[in-house]
Amino acid sequence: MSVLNRPARRINRRQGDIEQDRRDAEHRGVEEWRGVAAEHNDDLSERATGFLKRRSRALLGDLLRSHLRLVWLLVVVVVVENGARLSIPWLVQRGIDLGIPPLMAGGSGQALFQTIGIMLGALAVQAVSRMVFLRESGRVGQEVLLELRRRLFAHFQKLDVTFHDRYTTGRVVSRLTNDIDAIMELLAGGFDGLVTAALTLVGVGVLLLSLDFELGAICLLGFPMLMLLVRWFSRASALAYRKVRESSALVIVQFVETMTGIRAVQAYRRQPRNAEIFSGVAHQYQDANVTAFRLVAIFTPGVRLVGNITIGVVLLYGGYRVMQGEMTVGVLAAFLLYLRMFFEPMQEISQFYNTFQSASAALEKLSGVLEEDPTVREPEHPVPLPHARGTVRFDGVRFGYVPERTVLPGLDLSIPAGQTVAMVGTTGAGKTTIAKLMSRFYDPTAGEVLLDGVDLRQLTDADLRRAVVMVTQENFMFDGTIGTNIAFGWPGASQTEIEDAARAVGAHDFIAALPDGYATDVGKRGARLSAGQRQLVAFARAFLADPAVLILDEATSSLDVPSERLVQQGLKTILADRTAVIIAHRLSTVEIADRVLVLEHGQIVEDGSPAELVDAGDGHYASLHRAWVDSLA
Repeated sequence: MSVLNRPARRINRRQGDIEQDRRDAEHRGVEEWRGVAAEHNDDLSERATGFLKRRSRALLGDLLRSHLRLVWLLVVVVVVENGARLSIPWLVQRGIDLGIPPLMAGGSGQALFQTIGIMLGALAVQAVSRMVFLRESGRVGQEVLLELRRRLFAHFQKLDVTFHDRYTTGRVVSRLTNDIDAIMELLAGGFDGLVTAALTLVGVGVLLLSLDFELGAICLLGFPMLMLLVRWFSRASALAYRKVRESSALVIVQFVETMTGIRAVQAYRRQPRNAEIFSGVAHQYQDANVTAFRLVAIFTPGVRLVGNITIGVVLLYGGYRVMQGEMTVGVLAAFLLYLRMFFEPMQEISQFYNTFQSASAALEKLSGVLEEDPTVREPEHPVPLPHARGTVRFDGVRFGYVPERTVLPGLDLSIPAGQTVAMVGTTGAGKTTIAKLMSRFYDPTAGEVLLDGVDLRQLTDADLRRAVVMVTQENFMFDGTIGTNIAFGWPGASQTEIEDAARAVGAHDFIAALPDGYATDVGKRGARLSAGQRQLVAFARAFLADPAVLILDEATSSLDVPSERLVQQGLKTILADRTAVIIAHRLSTVEIADRVLVLEHGQIVEDGSPAELVDAGDGHYASLHRAWVDSLA
C-alpha cells in the first residue's frame, strides 16, 4: 500500500482542487462551472484512470479475501449450472436423431425416454445450482457491503477536521449511499453474468465445432465483429459511467447542502440561485446518462443484428445440407438452440458492463476516501497519560489554515493546572485557533502544544479526548432524548449521574418541567429545545465527561439574560478544580476568570487578572469593561 499512497494522495488532492474550482465557478455562472467540471473530469480521466482502476481492484480484492473459499465454491456451482444448461441442446439433438426414428418405425422408445430422463435431471441440476448460487452469493455480497460500510464509517470518523472542512456532507452521503448501491448491484448479479457469459461463449463454440465443423466455422465468422463491438463499448462506457457517477454525486451534494442550510437559504432568498445551480448539475447528470444510454442503444441492437444474420445463414445453409442428407435435423435444431445461447451472453455482457462501469466509478471514489490519511495522526509510540492534571503550554507555536496566511506567528503561553483563563480580542485574533490546537483538531506548523509536559502529538486520541473537552457555540444535539445527549459525554453514565450533571449546571429544573423529562426527544439537531436549553444540555454533557481541561468557545453566546445568570452559577461548579479556557465577548462570563488574555493578530498583548487589567485603565480590556459597565447603566 505504501507504493500506492503517493499517487493516491496526488489524485485525492487533484479531486479536492476540482471541488474548490466548482465552488469558485458557482459565483461565475452555471455554464462556466459546467465547463470547468468537464475540463477537469477529462484531465483526471486521462492522467489517473490506470491508477484508479488498480486501486479499485485492490479494494475489491481485499474485501473478498476473507470469502475466497466460498467465492471459489460459487464459481464451481456456476460451472455446474452452465454445464447442465449447455447439455440441453445436445440432448435435444440425441432425442430427435436417435430417439424419434426408432419410435416412428414401430420400435422401442427406450432411447427417447432415456434422453428425456437425462434432460429432466439436467434441468433439476440447473435449478438446484441456481438456488444455491443465489442464496450464497447474496450472503457473501451483503457481508462484503457490511464490511465496506463499516470501513467507510470508521474511516470518516477517523479523518480529521481538515478533511471534513473540504469534503462536504453531500459527498459523504453520496459515498455511503449512491456508491454503495452501485457496488451492491455488481455483487448481486454482475459477476454471475460475466462468468456465465464466458462459459457459454467457450462452451457453445466448442460444441458447435464438434457437432459440425464446417457449419460451426461459418457460425464463428460473426465472432470477430462481436468482439469489435464489445471492445468499443467497454472503452466508451468506462468514461461514460465515470461521468454518470461524478455528476450523480454533484446532484446529491447540491441537494444535501441546500436542505441542510434551508434556514439560511430562505432567510437570504437564495432559492432562485440555488435552483439555477441545481438545474445545472441536474442537466449535467441528465447529459451523462443520455450519453450512456446512447452507447447501449448502439451496442445492443448491433449484437442482435449480427446474431440474427448468423442464425439466418445457418438456417439457410443448414437446411440445404439437411435436404442433401449431409446433416441430420437434430444437429440443425441443436445448432439453432446453441446459436441463441451464443448471442444471449452478449446481452449479458452489455448489462454487465453497464453495472461494472458504474461500480468501478463508485469503487474509485470509495478507494480514494479510504486512501486518505489523517493529517492529525495517532502516535506510533504514544506516551501514556491516564490521569491528566491540566497544565497547558504553547511553546513557539506557529500555525495557519493555509500556507500563505499565518494566524499564530509564534505563540508562547503557559496555563497552570486549575487556572481559569479568558481570551478576548477582535474576530480573527486567533482565539478559536488556540482552542482548536489545544483540542488537537489541528497540529501546529511549528512549535509544540503540551499537556502536563507531553506534546499532544505523543498522546493517544483516547487519552487526549478524556483530558480535553471543547464546548462550542454550535452545541450540537444528536437525535434522541435529552438524557442520551447528556450521556454522550460519558456513555456508561447512570440516570443518577446524568441528573446530577444537569443539576450542577442548572439544567435539571427545565428538564424536569418537560412532559417526558429526561426522556424528551430533542428533535433534529435539538430543534425542540431553545438555544439556551441546548447550551445547558451541552454544559451538562461536558460536566459529565469530567475533563482536566475544559474549553468554552463562545459557549454562552446563545443564552438570554435569565439563562446566562443561571449558567453563571453552573459555570462555577464546572470550572472548579480543572483548567478552563473561556473564549467570550460577554464580560459577565469573563469576570469569573482568574486570568484574562487579550489577543491581537495571534499575539498576547495583555495578560493579567480582570481586576488588574481594569485598574490599568488604558488597555483594550479596560476599554471593553468601561463599555460594558456603561451598557448596564
